[in-house]
Amino acid sequence: MPHLNWPGAAQVVRIERSREIAGKTTTEIVYCVTSLTAAEADPRRLLDLARAHWGIENKLHWRRDVSMNEDRCRVRAGARALAALRNLVLSMLRSTDASIPAAREAYACDRSAALHAVTGCIL
Repeated sequence: MPHLNWPGAAQVVRIERSREIAGKTTTEIVYCVTSLTAAEADPRRLLDLARAHWGIENKLHWRRDVSMNEDRCRVRAGARALAALRNLVLSMLRSTDASIPAAREAYACDRSAALHAVTGCIL
């Protein structure tokens, strides 16, 4: 798509989404750019790819935001490292029998248990 002046762009996709909450309908229009050609991805596949992307966003990022207040964090340098640490912590918390909020509360109250969970030994 030379008129886009975007290296690698093969298609632009327009997706219109509507949802109803408490009787009020809202509509959102989003645009996506992809390197997949029309032969590689028809409209159905493009929609599936967009939904898969938002599935990841809703499952992982939502959980990091709700459980770890990620959206309120103002750190810019090292943000990827912090995201990786949050993912590690969430993974560790999921391995407990408790819910994530309950496990966070328990480890906040008992720091030696948190250190034991990370290091495998009692300090």
